[in-house]
Amino acid sequence: MRLFCYNMHKGIGGRDRRYRMQRIIDVIESQNPDLVCLQEVARGTRRSRFDDQPRVLTEYFRPESSHFQTNVRYRYGGYGNLIFSRWPVLEHHDISLRFADRKPRGAQLVVVESHEGPVHIANTHLGLSDRERQWQIARLVQHRLFERSGHLPTLIAGDLNDWRNSLAPRILKQHDFYLVTHPASRFRTFPAWMPVGALDKVFLRGAIRIRRAKVIRTARTRRASDHLPVVVDFHLIDT
Repeated sequence: MRLFCYNMHKGIGGRDRRYRMQRIIDVIESQNPDLVCLQEVARGTRRSRFDDQPRVLTEYFRPESSHFQTNVRYRYGGYGNLIFSRWPVLEHHDISLRFADRKPRGAQLVVVESHEGPVHIANTHLGLSDRERQWQIARLVQHRLFERSGHLPTLIAGDLNDWRNSLAPRILKQHDFYLVTHPASRFRTFPAWMPVGALDKVFLRGAIRIRRAKVIRTARTRRASDHLPVVVDFHLIDT
C-alpha cells in the first residue's frame, strides 16, 4: 500500500506564486497512491480562483472515499485537510485542534478497509509554536474518537511544522508511536526549492511493516507547492 502526504499550499507554487492546480494533480498522479493525505486544500477562496479543490481532485481521481475538513474560514471560502482512499472508509471523524486564539487547526480520522485489512489514519496540520504542537498532538492521540480505533494499525501523517523534531521523543513515544520519516536529514520537505526543514512527517503504531519511505524531489514537486510530498509504502502484518 502507498500513503501519499502533501501540503499542497492551495495549489500555489512556492517560488513563482502562480496558481496551477494541474501541477498538484500531476504530482499526485505520478506517485499512484492508494491513500492520500493533503493539507492546505482550498474551497472557494479568491487566491485559488474560487475553485472547489476537493471537488476538482475527487472528480479527477475518482477515489472510493473522500472527506474534506475545513479549518480556516475566510469571508470567501476557506481551506483545510482532504483525505481520499482507493478503498472504502468504514468510519470518519473530524476533530478540532485549535489552541487558544491561534489559527484553527484540525485532524481527520478515518478507518480504511484496505485489501490487507482495516487501517486507522489521522491526517493533520499542526501549529507554528512548539507549545501549540505539543498540546495538539496530545489532544489528538488522547481523543476518545482516536482511542476508539487505537487497537488498529495506525498512521499519523501531515504537515506537523515540527522544525525541532520534538514530537517524537515526547508525546508520541509515550503512546508507542514510531517516526517513519527519519533521520530528519533525509526527509527535508520545506521549502520545496531548497528544503532545510523536515516538517512533513509520518508516524506509525501497531502491526505495520514499512517497505520504503521517501521524499519526492523532482523538478515538478519543486515548483508545484512550497512543500515536497512524502510517500510511504507499507504492509499490514498478520498477528
